[in-house]
Parts: sequence; structure tokens; C-alpha cells
Amino acid sequence: MEKVVERFLKYVSFDTASDEKSEDFPTTKGQMILAKYIADELMQIGLENVTLDNNGYVMAQLSSNMDVKGEGIGFVAHMDTSPDMTGANAKPRIVKNYDGSDINLNENVVLKTEDFPEIKNYIGNDIIVTDGNTLLGADDKAGIAEIVTAMEYLCLNPDIKHPDIKICFTPDEEVGKGADRFDIDSFAIKYAYTVDGGEIGEFEYENFNAASAKIIIKGRNVHPGTAKDKMINSVKLGIELNDMLPKEQSPECTEDYQGFFHLSDFSGDVECTTLNYIIREFDKTEFGNKKELLQKNVEIMTNKYPKADFQIEMKDQYYNMKEKIEPFMFLVDIAVAAIEKAGVTPIVRPIRGGTDGARLSFMGLPCPNIFTGGHNFHGRYEYIPVQSMVKATEVILNIIDEFAK
Repeated sequence: MEKVVERFLKYVSFDTASDEKSEDFPTTKGQMILAKYIADELMQIGLENVTLDNNGYVMAQLSSNMDVKGEGIGFVAHMDTSPDMTGANAKPRIVKNYDGSDINLNENVVLKTEDFPEIKNYIGNDIIVTDGNTLLGADDKAGIAEIVTAMEYLCLNPDIKHPDIKICFTPDEEVGKGADRFDIDSFAIKYAYTVDGGEIGEFEYENFNAASAKIIIKGRNVHPGTAKDKMINSVKLGIELNDMLPKEQSPECTEDYQGFFHLSDFSGDVECTTLNYIIREFDKTEFGNKKELLQKNVEIMTNKYPKADFQIEMKDQYYNMKEKIEPFMFLVDIAVAAIEKAGVTPIVRPIRGGTDGARLSFMGLPCPNIFTGGHNFHGRYEYIPVQSMVKATEVILNIIDEFAK
């Protein structure tokens, strides 16, 4: 327990927010600083073939100590934190033996049980919280801490039999680039797990199909006093276009396997307006239908307002890894058994988002996702129970034990 907490608190002291607008790789310098720190740590605990490449990927190996070499296994986590909120100068604290009441993060910010009732599931646990001014960084520095702690445990207990184990820590997952330069050949393992999930027991092997869409509307600005039959207000056209989408298919109205259109950014003026969407859907056919609907709506608006100009740029981001995991369902069975062996009830659910594991699965590395224990990622109310981190570390060791069999 002390080791995984100590590591986690050290890792969150590094500012590693990624930047979707950056052309660099990694997109921010802080990620490379943390990568160097972790690479040094991995060498110190006794891992082999520790590498840090120019793109910020840290890889290391623990070679099999078995008489008969079995199938190897890999574990992956990401070093960057979300750019949605700063993680600079994070000041975490541990609420010991949580009593089920609201937690004052600072004099102005309160983590209220009314808003986050699931925190009451952790009464009696020690909970790591923020000071209310930054995110915590459990996504995914908790995953890194849990993997490294499991690896150290095996190095300190060489009598425990294990197959070849490879680990990799990636940059820029939060901006969708985490697998862009992942060297599958160097990783040289057939199967892996990401440690990037949420609450204790969570296990995922399916995720959204994802696309982004950028729509640019060009209008015409003239003085409003003489605008009759001349002005073309691109802002109003953008509002009309957005209102054509099904209102029930938005993030705030959907759950479970329901997909959505999300207008993530809307900016502009009379002359020019830009709308940025993300499109999410589990079913591949429905995913295609959603993209087609948005494209069709742009065509309708183009015909309705021929003096305006509508441009749409749409691109796929990642796909549902379920189709790549299903031929290897033993990975699911092993993970579920490992979670149960740790005394935890498995919660098998779809990821309403994406993960490096989705991209890696389509690159030839089947890679479902196990929990870190964290809650409320990407914001000031993020927290993680220490006992959940310990259980995640146990699950990693249990998975390794299953592969050793």
C-alpha cells in the first residue's frame, strides 16, 4: 500500500497535460520529463531492456523465470493528463478513514456526496483528493503506479513464477495520439491490458466508434441597419444546423450503449462560424448512419441557403475494439478471474469513450482495459481510494499468475 501511494503522489507532482494544438511529439515537455523519471525508476527496480525513445514511449521487460516459457503478457498506461483542467502544482492529500461526509477540498470547493453519491461506497477507505484547484491525475498516473508496483513486487520475489512481461507507458493518450508511434514490433508481445479504467472492479473490452467533424459556415456581414435581403448570419445558420440533430442523441441524454452527437465547440460571428462535433456510437452500422446524417444536414442547409458557404471535414478517430477482442475471449476470462481472485466483484461494461487499447487492438495487439480505481477524471473533483489502487495492483499480479499457468 505504501509503495503504490508513494509512487502515485510522486507522479502527480509532474505537470504532464497534453496539448491537442501542439505539433510536437510528445505534445508537451512535461511528459518527457516524467518519462525520464520513470525510465530511471524501472532500471532501479531491476527491469530489463528499459528504453525511452524520442517520441516519449517508455518500454521495459521482465524476462520469464519459468522452466517452460509460456505466452507473454503486456501492460500499458499513459503518462499525460487531460488538458481539460490543469494538473500543474497538484497538491493531493489523503483523507484517512473516510467517514461518508462531504469533503472540503478548499474554502470554496466541496466534494459533495449529494453530487457524487458513489463516494459513500468507500467509507472506511483512505481517499486521495485534490485541493480543488487542479485535477488529480489518477487518469492515468494511478495505472502507472499500479503497474510499476506490481513489477517491483515480482523483482523482489523472484520465486514467483511468471512469463515474459512487457510494459509500456505512452504519451498523449488524452488527445488521441497515444498509439500513433507505439512500436508494436519492439513491444513484441501478442496480448496486453491497458490499466486505464475507473472504479474498482471495472473491466472493459468494447468502446465507442469515434469520429470528429468540423463544419465551417461562411455568411455575409453588412450594417444591420441596411441588412434586409443582404445579411447572411452564419451564427444563426449554425444554430439552425445544430437544431436539426436529434436532441435525445446528445451526451447529457444518453447512457450505456446509446451513442451521441456532441457539439464540443461553437464559435464565430456573422461572417464565419465554426462548429466542432464528436460522433460516438458502439454499433458500426449506426456509427455510419450518424456520420451520414450530419453530412446530409449540411447538404440540406447548402441547398436552403445557396448564398452561404458550408464546408464539412469529417474523420474517423478510433473504432470499437470488441471485434478485435472477441477472437481472444480468454483475455476477458482471465481478467474476470483475476478480479474475482482479488476479492472484487467484476463490473464488465462498455467504455463510453476511447483508450489506447482500442487503437492498439486494431494495430494487432488485443488490449482490453482494467480499472485503476479512480473517479471523476479530468476535473477538480477527481479522487481515488488507496485500497482500490492496491486491488488494481493485485489484479495485475493475478493476471500474470494466470498467464504463468
